[in-house]
Amino acid sequence: MKYTKALKYDSHFYHSLFMGPNPVKLEEELLLDNKIPENARVMDLGCGRGVTSLFLVKEYGFRVWAVDLWCGAEENGRFFSDEGLTPEQITPVHTDAAEGLPFGKEFFDAVVSVDSYHYFGRDPEYLDSRLLPYVKRGGLLYIAVPGMKKDLHDALPPELLLSWTAEQLEYIHDARYWADMVGRSKDADIVCVREMESNEECWLDWLKCDNEYARGDIATMEAGGGRYMNFVAIVLRKK
Repeated sequence: MKYTKALKYDSHFYHSLFMGPNPVKLEEELLLDNKIPENARVMDLGCGRGVTSLFLVKEYGFRVWAVDLWCGAEENGRFFSDEGLTPEQITPVHTDAAEGLPFGKEFFDAVVSVDSYHYFGRDPEYLDSRLLPYVKRGGLLYIAVPGMKKDLHDALPPELLLSWTAEQLEYIHDARYWADMVGRSKDADIVCVREMESNEECWLDWLKCDNEYARGDIATMEAGGGRYMNFVAIVLRKK
């Protein structure tokens, strides 16, 4: 696809903050034709080092709460301040999404989550019990997770095992799996679950990063493991 927003963040500096395949390009594709209004309260769930949260504020005009477990609020707060964002535009939050979120009920208009939901969203109770209570009725959830074109857990290709263990690959599933998982929710309707276009380009950007985790993924990709993989977009609306 043609990226009109993400290319503004195509620099060594922003790439150095990535924690996986280019999350800004994934987010732009995920939010094509999105229905979240400007100035909406949006949770960036699993924001990492904050690049996706910055993107949501600057390119869409959302009021963002940048939530992450692995990256601290103080560090992300300095990054946002250095990028010219104010506390009225963005709030960094350090918390474990799997254990509960420190917000009031129905606080958010929408949730956006790129390359993180697969860590906690495989719990069939998570959506209804730990996430949707914080979203207003009619609110939208836009989620992108790394996936497989077809689940291969019964016979994992050796190419994938060059970079990841079988246990790590348990986080990665196909669109059918995710449609079944989110389809169990009593409190959300599925707008769509689909494969994304951005897989190959986002992986190429990631493998160019000077990052030990990126270097660890090279073996699988050079062996052709990318042909088994994709990203899955999930869009939900709270009832």
